[in-house]
Amino acid sequence: MELIPGLPNDVGLECLIRVPHNDFPSAASVCRSWKSEIELPSFRNHRRSAGLSRRIIVMVQSQVDSNRKLGLRKYSVAPVYRLTVYEPETGNWSKLPPIPGFSDGLPLFCQIAPVGFNLVVMGGLNPENWEASNFVFVYSFLSATWRRGPDMPGCTRSFFGCASDNDRRVFVAGGHDNEKNALRSGLMYDVAEDDWTSLPDMAEERDECKGAFHRGRFYVIGGYKTLMQGQFGKSAEGFNLLTWQWEVSEDEFLGADTCPRTCVDGGDGVMYMYQDGAVVALDHSSRTRLPSDMDSVPCIIEWGGRLLAVGSVGYGEGHGVYVLDLKSSTWVKREVPEEYSGHVQSGCCFT
Repeated sequence: MELIPGLPNDVGLECLIRVPHNDFPSAASVCRSWKSEIELPSFRNHRRSAGLSRRIIVMVQSQVDSNRKLGLRKYSVAPVYRLTVYEPETGNWSKLPPIPGFSDGLPLFCQIAPVGFNLVVMGGLNPENWEASNFVFVYSFLSATWRRGPDMPGCTRSFFGCASDNDRRVFVAGGHDNEKNALRSGLMYDVAEDDWTSLPDMAEERDECKGAFHRGRFYVIGGYKTLMQGQFGKSAEGFNLLTWQWEVSEDEFLGADTCPRTCVDGGDGVMYMYQDGAVVALDHSSRTRLPSDMDSVPCIIEWGGRLLAVGSVGYGEGHGVYVLDLKSSTWVKREVPEEYSGHVQSGCCFT
């Protein structure tokens, strides 16, 4: 069946890959052949090869209370988090629909990961009673709908490392159980098959670690052991997908005993993080000071050869966004509507 009547299929496909990503749900509802084509992994690859894929940033961000007192923004004692979307190329901001059953806000400290045209949300704490959960939800940008995935197997896991290969798999490792015992175990979630696989245990327990895909491996960075509460380590372990084994970093992966939550792969083979007022390369190749009006950075997100830093721009003010060009080491400030200036807990980039 022709994608577009009267046109060869290759020409029809060239038309279809030019549909903006936010119009995918409408395009997929036109007919079965369009839906089937859009859902193919090759469709995403074709868009990318043609230079038509537009990167978008998804963030776990707190809602802003527009009421002010004495000139300062007011936040609730327990901030309500939602998923926001930022398109750096257009400057557009928007928000995703709430997860079914979580209309009053996301689970606190939940993790998110991009997988193809899907956003995976997992874990977190119930904002009403602070109980941990192993929930998994998947949002499809193709249909603009949520579905429930299978829960993370095993013990209830919190503050774990999480990252995806951007294709079909999400990797999870470390964190702690309900008794605050740091974990060595790991898991892999195949979004296409909708099932979980256990990974071999890591060499060390790693609570409050950071997960990142780096040089083709799933890295679990830093964290601390059960008996070393809050005393972060400097090491990292990388999971080799070919050998199905963990490889412990021989050198100190982090330059200091610090929380690794801002660690990010820059897309250039180098890991970066926020440290002492600067974005530093962990291979010591660069150190770029933050702009003068930004005093802290809780979240850094890679964006096509650039790093998007989200952080505080002054006492009593909301969070702002600066973009660091890794080649020129220069910062560019981005406009942020007040509605989207809340605290950002984490974020990821879709390509």
